[in-house]
Amino acid sequence: MRWEEGRAMIRRRRDIPSHNQNFCAATAPTEDTPLKQFFLASIVAGALALPAYAADYTIMAPAAPGGGWDQTARSLQAALQEEGISGNVQVVNVPGAGGTIGIAQFASQQKGNPNALIVGGYVMVGAILTNQAPVTLADVTPIARLTGEYEAIVVPASSEIQSIDQLVEALKADPGAVSWAGGSAGGTDHIAVGLLAKAAGVDPTKINYIAYSGGGEALAAILGSQVTAGISSYGEFQSQVESGALRLLAISSDERIEGVDAPTLKESGYDVVLQNWRMVAAPPGLTDEQKAAVLADVEKLATSATWQETLKTKGWADTYLAGDAFEEQLAKDISATETILKDIGLVK
Repeated sequence: MRWEEGRAMIRRRRDIPSHNQNFCAATAPTEDTPLKQFFLASIVAGALALPAYAADYTIMAPAAPGGGWDQTARSLQAALQEEGISGNVQVVNVPGAGGTIGIAQFASQQKGNPNALIVGGYVMVGAILTNQAPVTLADVTPIARLTGEYEAIVVPASSEIQSIDQLVEALKADPGAVSWAGGSAGGTDHIAVGLLAKAAGVDPTKINYIAYSGGGEALAAILGSQVTAGISSYGEFQSQVESGALRLLAISSDERIEGVDAPTLKESGYDVVLQNWRMVAAPPGLTDEQKAAVLADVEKLATSATWQETLKTKGWADTYLAGDAFEEQLAKDISATETILKDIGLVK
């Protein structure tokens, strides 16, 4: 076996401590140990002293840079490396069609690769159903739900609209005249607008929803007053809201959120509560041992100090749910989403 191959194999072992002083002491040269054997043992011991990283992961964010999936992927990248779970983590962006382009590429090209991960979430569930995508979440290996975040409705600071009631009044007067910037068609943002229209007595099929492939593009349209209002997870608007560039009208939580200065849709008289969640999945075709190893790494990440601090900084709720329990909940979410999409006219 070549030295490089041996080193790579050693780095991936999970049961080797980072320092093996006993081994080094035991292999010190003696009268019975030839000098050549001593040097060989020392080289191996040095390799064993390297950090025992599980894998060098590549994480796909199936969206353009700047949005929630991209933020999640890059936060995973930082935490995995900071916590020493993985020595080298790369993030790639494959945008389009609510993640369905990315997931199709991921499922076909990464089959059986235990070092590949993809970020997804509730948006992807709706996009798959709306686009009638040939590749679904059944074609990957769900690992864990990681975060949850409520939807926020904003307008540019220069807008004449001062409250959610004023926005709804405009929607009632002429649904088509109120344009909404959000994520992919059929995703959480689209669903939230449809539910709000329905709760306000407006035909949800008449809403003027403009889908963007990434959070950065949608944000630019909102800040540039190219649309009436914007809707997305609160974290995507937080810095602009705090700087005064955007006005936060309402949030889709069931109760007011500490530190967020806005009413809920529910307390404003619109019976809409909706949380966007995000997950991480592995490719299809993993062995039970490979899946267990990925699950173990993600669990280390989810319980780490770095990740918990990331959740706090980003304003993400910790909704960690892994393995079989997550797969069962995912099946329920898919069924419920299909019903909602039919109610608001996005799926027949």
